[in-house]
Amino acid sequence: MDINKGLIETLTSSECGIEFTLSQMGGKWKPLILWFLAKKGTKRYGEIKRFIPTVTNKMLSQQLKELACDELIHRKDYQVIPPKVEYSITEKGETLVPMLDFMCSWGYENNK
Repeated sequence: MDINKGLIETLTSSECGIEFTLSQMGGKWKPLILWFLAKKGTKRYGEIKRFIPTVTNKMLSQQLKELACDELIHRKDYQVIPPKVEYSITEKGETLVPMLDFMCSWGYENNK
């Protein structure tokens, strides 16, 4: 997965991959959702909402759908009454964890 340093320095903005990465996991809520599921395991909607209390229900639902569509999280619907849905991080989503850990550490260290 490592790209040659010389090659990186010659890439254009559209080739470097940052824009694509941000389109998949960027924004205010997606990194938090991914990090939470990576660290805490499978969770239900309400547990995710409690972890991010400032997100609206509409936005959380939208972000979860997008993450599932992009195959970064898995949505399991149990088809029971009352409804039970669980979310977990996928193998593809796990590949983002080192970047999310770095973001967490950087923010913690520099938010003083």
